[in-house]
Amino acid sequence: MQFDIIIIGSGPGGYVAAIRASQLGKKVAIIERENLGGICLNWGCIPTKALLKSAQVFDYLNHAQEYGITVQGGSVQFPQVISRSRGVADGMSKGVQFLMKKNKINVVIGTAKLQKDKSIVVVKADGTSETYSAPHVIIATGARAKELPNLPIDGKRIIGYRQAMSLEKQPKKMVVVGGGAIGVEFAYFYQTLGTQVTLVEYLEQGLVPREDADISKELTKIYAKKGMTIMANAAVESVVEHHEGCLVKVKDNKTNQITEITCDVVLSAAGISPNTENLGLEDLGIATDRGFIKVDPFFKTNVAGFYAIGDVIPTPALAHVASAEGIICVEKIAGHNPEPIDYNNIPSCTYCTPEVASVGYTEAAAKAAGYTLKIGKFPFSASGKASAAGTKDGFVKVIFDEKYGEWLGAHFIGANVTEMIAEVVVARKLETTGHEIIKSIHPHPTMSEAIMEATAAAYGEVIHL
Repeated sequence: MQFDIIIIGSGPGGYVAAIRASQLGKKVAIIERENLGGICLNWGCIPTKALLKSAQVFDYLNHAQEYGITVQGGSVQFPQVISRSRGVADGMSKGVQFLMKKNKINVVIGTAKLQKDKSIVVVKADGTSETYSAPHVIIATGARAKELPNLPIDGKRIIGYRQAMSLEKQPKKMVVVGGGAIGVEFAYFYQTLGTQVTLVEYLEQGLVPREDADISKELTKIYAKKGMTIMANAAVESVVEHHEGCLVKVKDNKTNQITEITCDVVLSAAGISPNTENLGLEDLGIATDRGFIKVDPFFKTNVAGFYAIGDVIPTPALAHVASAEGIICVEKIAGHNPEPIDYNNIPSCTYCTPEVASVGYTEAAAKAAGYTLKIGKFPFSASGKASAAGTKDGFVKVIFDEKYGEWLGAHFIGANVTEMIAEVVVARKLETTGHEIIKSIHPHPTMSEAIMEATAAAYGEVIHL
């Protein structure tokens, strides 16, 4: 079966690329071995946000009295929380099915293997196979939970994010290994619902170690206040079965002291590994580095006619990045002249409570790059909207180049800040200066005023501090 473009994988990179290719008049097939929408829609971005919303609602109920409301008898029905999350994911996957039909994209369910003659053999669930070919093949097979050598995921005592989203019973105690976005989101979810969480992060900065250091400190302080145990600069040495649960040995990287923790389950949230095995990359000679496929700025591999996007290449493993890469890839194939992605202007969002959002340089990275900085911070404790909403935790931090006024970075922690970061992304894309932000009137009362106020603070013009 001959197509113009074949895409392997239907996550937010693959299915978006397929739709854009169809819009450009291409005959498109998409090959998926599991569920349309990939990990993001089925086991990642979407269902985790449903879980986090349930935790947030429970948190509101527990603090309703602070708003002058008395609520009696609120309790967690854990199976129903999980069921709601799965229902949300199923609905979104069906939405992708609709989009495939609407855009006349051929969907093939099965496991793809690249052949030396550049055809693709797809093995279906019943063992039968079919062969497909196209002059352009886009690999968008995504990634999976990374397994640490001393932390093999067995799905029972040591689990990955997929099992964490579908446990039948809520654990009383949990150890989360990894303080990145996945780790802190699940830590918030389980701690809020009543599980006693210990979070172990290998890097010294601790929680969300890729974020600005001020964000890490603030989130650590807030999580500790919630009753969570946080062990930074530490490593899990071993996990062994212990009575009905696990005995976890954690080593302090500075002192080498071993701490023993008992828990019901260990969640391994130590990053991801690209799904590049068993695709036939070696047979075609497609170059990889540490498992990631090497590509040029328009996602071409070293073998003509083959491209790769999303989590299989060494760019930020984010759904919106994969989607942008897919669009640019097919537009280039179609003969357009798209602009390459500026990977220093990619927003990063973590959906714990309070939320974390950032874009551009951290303070440390900006200094290392040789910039002289103007930095402004505005705490939400000084925000009228945050006070009225009862969400005063956190702040907005902005970083500008002193010489030219370039907006180098922004780092937010607080309620709904993932909805606010796009202002900075657009402003940086348009090369907006701090003075232009100060003179752009922000509505009152809103959380977004904090961006204007933080910018004013950087230039010594802040009003409400």
